[in-house]
Amino acid sequence: MTATTDAPRTARSKPSDAAIDSFAVPTWMDRVGGWQYRHPRAAIKLGNFDTRMAAEAIEDIAITAPIYVAGLARSGTTILLELLAEHPTVATHRYRDFPPVFTPWLWDRWLARVPQNSETATERAHGDGIAVTSQSPEAFEEVLWMAFFERIHDSTHSNVLDAQTRNPEFEQFYRDHIRKLLAIRKRQRYAAKGNYNLMRLQYLQSLFSDACFVLPIRDPVWHIASLMKQQTLFEAGESAHPRALEHMRRVGHFEFGLDRRPIHTGDDDAVDHIQQLWNDGQEVEGWAHYWAMIYADVDQRLSSDNQLSDATLVIRYEDLCGDSKAVLERFYAHCGLETDPATIEQAASRLRLPGYYKPAFSDAELARIREITGPVAARFGYT
Repeated sequence: MTATTDAPRTARSKPSDAAIDSFAVPTWMDRVGGWQYRHPRAAIKLGNFDTRMAAEAIEDIAITAPIYVAGLARSGTTILLELLAEHPTVATHRYRDFPPVFTPWLWDRWLARVPQNSETATERAHGDGIAVTSQSPEAFEEVLWMAFFERIHDSTHSNVLDAQTRNPEFEQFYRDHIRKLLAIRKRQRYAAKGNYNLMRLQYLQSLFSDACFVLPIRDPVWHIASLMKQQTLFEAGESAHPRALEHMRRVGHFEFGLDRRPIHTGDDDAVDHIQQLWNDGQEVEGWAHYWAMIYADVDQRLSSDNQLSDATLVIRYEDLCGDSKAVLERFYAHCGLETDPATIEQAASRLRLPGYYKPAFSDAELARIREITGPVAARFGYT
């Protein structure tokens, strides 16, 4: 998480041409991803066939203490996923897994038989200094969730899946999918990044009673600045490259861009108010209310559910970057992952507060952010 330029941009700066061009989607990915998105039932059938092909390999594989990293976008979820993916026992999805996310076993068999070109890591579309290759960890679980839960990104309807939620077909498919990834990667623990899993914590715990949850949070002023920067970038990228808008829909990425959708926590009035603020161009106030709504919901879930609270580690982004060693020790311990001092030292050396942009809020906007987010932020130690 390093700076990409010596001259920080503000959260309202115009995106560079290079950043916009990074939104281009290859034709093959557009066509395969589009077919899969339009035909979810066929994709599920292919996934079940994939499982039958992998039956012998996954027969004795158990899912033990899966790790879920979930937070509002731009809170530090990506760097936490990268740290998990580097652990020798942990398997994650990778960029190479899309589009055929439903059939990881057969796709891996295919990739093993075709020549692989050498790759140079390039900065991802977010323009945040994180460089990736096809082998880099990424969040692709959402493709599966969308196929089984039709209204999961309907912002007019609650997106919450709780301990009472039941979907046997999905649950069997999901368990088989995780087991296939563990077999492919030859690892023992599964880890996933999924911002929308904030609304599924109790459901996931009902599926895996030993699941570990890591929930990053960030100071609302800097967080909102980052969110606004991404919104500007994604709007420009999707306008210049129309395929990118469809690609974001297909991977379940509705946090930013021309089809931005707020997560629905179950509070119709709050979501309607946020949507109206965004529609009226009141970005700062809209994001402030959104931040407060999401993390108030997280706090309520944790404070009312002791089992979930015990399974959850909340990490403040500022602590992760400013007191890295201590936070990383708690992080690995909470996830039940053995590490040595050298690993923690090396990981800590990569963590620092961003230097590639800075907030550009007026005094009035800063005061409004603090007014809206302050009561919720205080529950997480922000003053």
